Amino acid sequence: MSTIAEVSALAPWFFPTVAFVLGACIGSFLNVVIYRLPAGQSIVSPGSHCACGAPIAWYDNLPILSWFILRGRARCCGRAYSFRYAFVELLTALLFLACWLLFPPAKAVCGMVFLSLLVGATFIDLDHFIIPDVFTIGAGVVGLTLALLVPALHGEDSGMFFLDSLRSVTTAVQGLFVGSGLVLWIALVAEVVLKKEAMGFGDVKFVGAIGAFCGWQGAVFAMFGGAFVGTIWFLVAIVWQKFSGRTAPVAPKAEAPTGEPAPLGFGVHVPFGPMLAIAGALHFLFLHRWLAEYFAQIGELL
Repeated sequence: MSTIAEVSALAPWFFPTVAFVLGACIGSFLNVVIYRLPAGQSIVSPGSHCACGAPIAWYDNLPILSWFILRGRARCCGRAYSFRYAFVELLTALLFLACWLLFPPAKAVCGMVFLSLLVGATFIDLDHFIIPDVFTIGAGVVGLTLALLVPALHGEDSGMFFLDSLRSVTTAVQGLFVGSGLVLWIALVAEVVLKKEAMGFGDVKFVGAIGAFCGWQGAVFAMFGGAFVGTIWFLVAIVWQKFSGRTAPVAPKAEAPTGEPAPLGFGVHVPFGPMLAIAGALHFLFLHRWLAEYFAQIGELL
């Protein structure tokens, strides 16, 4: 810790730059995971390659930069590829930078792991309406493990590691079970009222994983804050579509109850994972202290 403080004092830009570059590289890896994991392909081999099959040279695979250098077209065959690759890399880089600037080093690293999992889950759910178990059950296990090994994840820093670790993992377990249990009951009640599936079981597990990193308050906020984010997102996309006659550029995909693609509107299915992820990230980065005080005041009133 003293070494980090000394380097930061001599070169304040060094660690933020490292965090940003590391985030961009992790974002590049997440692009591979987002594309290959739902397809059942290995995320390790073969190496990065174009849709035409040609391998991508390292100098054409620079995170964020390559898309702009190549103007969004593959060097080998000239076909266009989506700006989303660069966007995922930039988003992850900015999230890593925010973690480093907002938290002590140990919690910052935990946050980088957590936010990477949120990014991966978000874009897979947007594309395929699924959240793979590695981002739900796996993320929950990672959250519990980090809570045990890095008590600072849940703000425990009394100097007594065993006691801090016990308190931290207790908070993570509470978050895991409260989060998944809350969403499960909401999903079951909604299914009875609406007489159709209102929420996938992947969302249930996903909120539990968020709770393992953010505690039960974060899980509750992810559920209700995610619903708020989703409502605003949905309404903006509907209004855009109505007045422009075109689908909004950032509108979520929608499908009919039968599973077929459908225009965005009421009565269709849209992925809820991205909304949960946005709310979870907001809680972890910015709202955790305020919400902890809010829930504490509610507890005193009760």
